[in-house]
This record gives sequence, structure tokens and C-alpha cells, in this order.
Amino acid sequence: MKKVCVVTGSRADYGLLRCVMSGLRDSQQCDLQVIATGMHLASEFGYTWQNIEDDGFDIDWKVEMLLGADTEVAVTKSVGLAITGFADAFAALQPDLVLLLGDRFEIFATASSAAIAGIPIAHLHGGETTEGSLDDTFRHAITKMSTLHFTAAEAYRQRVIQLGESPDTVWNVGGFGVDAALNMPLLGRAEVEQRLGLTLSDEVLLITFHPETGRVGATAQSQMLELLSALQATDATLVFTMPNADVGGRAVFELIHEFVANNRTRACAHISLGQGLYLSVLALAAGVVGNSSSGLIEAPAFGVGTVNIGSRQSGRLKATSVIDCVPERGAILDAIDLLLRPETRASDCAGVFNPYGQGGAAKQTVAVINEWERPSANKIFYDLNMISDERGRVTV
Repeated sequence: MKKVCVVTGSRADYGLLRCVMSGLRDSQQCDLQVIATGMHLASEFGYTWQNIEDDGFDIDWKVEMLLGADTEVAVTKSVGLAITGFADAFAALQPDLVLLLGDRFEIFATASSAAIAGIPIAHLHGGETTEGSLDDTFRHAITKMSTLHFTAAEAYRQRVIQLGESPDTVWNVGGFGVDAALNMPLLGRAEVEQRLGLTLSDEVLLITFHPETGRVGATAQSQMLELLSALQATDATLVFTMPNADVGGRAVFELIHEFVANNRTRACAHISLGQGLYLSVLALAAGVVGNSSSGLIEAPAFGVGTVNIGSRQSGRLKATSVIDCVPERGAILDAIDLLLRPETRASDCAGVFNPYGQGGAAKQTVAVINEWERPSANKIFYDLNMISDERGRVTV
């Protein structure tokens, strides 16, 4: 039995990891370990580690790391705390493989600890680009520390290989969010309204906006004010989910709370909807607004259009149902208007091709891990258009 340790740091990555975790738990070749860290353990983000246990998973270790601030200094210190905490966790659990998803600083810290401990890493959703976020750098660094790679599209598989990873270790399995969208039982409209505490109109917008941490000069507060000004001019029902623990995130929290307090008959905000309620709202929504990857990956699976604001997701593959706009009131309003037109929803959203696949990512990933055996030698850099002999000498 291989001990496979899955690390989750937020509601967002847990939603994508859940199907993989179920497959590993049911595997006859693997012994699932779970570590919760980051936002899962913070009260301001809803103590979402409880959702993991509610789903029937045992949490083997918790790594506290977040500080009570969201400045660059605080985030840097949080990375240091995480590296220290994961050193203890891995020493105690002794996993044979660590499975990580994505690109956040919590996951970068986890990968650093695992790499130093000599534990192989399986990385999900590598090879992507998000030019408006620091996560872009973290993701590629995690790729270089990883042994196995499971990408969401063939273009991303090729980019991982371009980064020097052997094609034999890189699988294009599709987006893990698509698995969640296709397999999660959805709630009916009446139950969604009851759990939200809000009556839904015919036009519902699901809104998630994260700070653009990689954009010089941009502030989360100023961009959020532009978005809220645009939303104020609409008649839609507005369901907000809160941003991640990024630099500048708390300012966005405060602005959303103030906006909802002034628009209680048509707006609500939730720290964490939970995957089932989130996807149920998404299925009922007329559109997704903000800059979350969910608008690019899960929304097309439901035939729901997206207004993607700013540069946080720049560089990612996008379905025709995604409308890009700059973070300015007028541009956002124009994009929302275009999104809500019946002809847009009929032509660009219904039956849209999803570049992140049609499901099955978790099943393929678990199958590879079931068969995987730890290599006897360290990996070597794979050079494109070059051949390496048995002694590691490279010739063009």
C-alpha cells in the first residue's frame, strides 16, 4: 500500500480534489492521508476543514500557517510557518507520495517541504498561466519540484514538458472542476433560496473577485469598487462568495459586506457556500462575474457564461462563453449586458465546448497513481530536441 498524502488549503482546491480523494480512499493500492492547512483552519474563512470531515474523510494532520494580516510581509511569514509545519507533518506521516493541486502560496510551501524531505510530488493543474497573479510563478516552481504531472488540457501538458519534464510523466486528464460539476448532486431552486436566505430572480449573477496579486500598481479595493458600481446598476440577484487569503483580500471583504448591507433584498454574501450549494447556484445562474478560475472551468460545464474581469486569469484557455473585460465600471456593465442577452446565452453558452474536457480527470489520475512505483533514481531535466545518453551527456 502506497501512502498518498493529499494536501488541501482552501474550499476551492478541496472542491477539485474531492473526487481524487474518494478514488484514493477506495483504492486497493493506496492508503489515503489528508492534511488540511491555510484557509481551512481560519475562522474568517469558515473553518472549512469541517466540510472535509463531513464528507467522510479523516484529517491526519493540520498545519496552521495563516497570520492575522494580508500584507506582503504577513504572506511571506505564512509561507515560512507552513514550511516548518509541513516538515513536522511529513516526518510523522512518512508519505510515499504527496498530491498537490494548483498554484497558491500554501501549496508552494508544501511542495518546498516535500522536496527537501525527498518525497515525490504529484501535481495537478500544472502548465497553466495566470499572468495577473503571483500564483503563476508558484505553479511553475511546483512543477519543477514534482515527479508526476496531471494537466487540464493538452496545451498545458506541452508547457510542462517545455519546462523540462519527461513526457512519460505528464498526463492530460482534463479539468478536475469538470468532474465536480458533472458528479455533484444539485439542490433544487427552493432549497437553494432557503439556504441562501434570498429569493432568486430570473437573472442571478454568481460573483467571486480575488485581488490581482501579480499586477503592479493595481489595488484590490479600487477594482472592487468599479465592480460594485457596475453591479449596483443591474437588476440581477447577486450572490457573492468571498475572496481567497491573498494580499489585499480583507479590503474586498469589507466592501462586499457594505454593499450587501445596502442591497439586502437582492444580494447576499457567503464566506464559503460549500461545493454542493456553490454548484447548485452556478447551475441556476445567468452568469458568473469576477476573476475566479471557476468561471473558466466549471461554468462552461453548465452552459453558463462568464464575465472575466482584469488580468488574473490572463493566459488560461477560455471557452466562447467567457467574456473578458477590464476592471472599469463601464466595461463591466457592457460585458454583463452582453452576457445577459438571450442571443448570447443561446449561441455562445448553450452546448459550449469546454477546453477543460468532459470529465474523468480523477479516475485517470487515480489509475496512474495506483500503478506508479517510486523511481530508483532522481529525475533529470528533459531537453526538447535533445537526446541524453545513459551517463547524462546531452547531444543535439
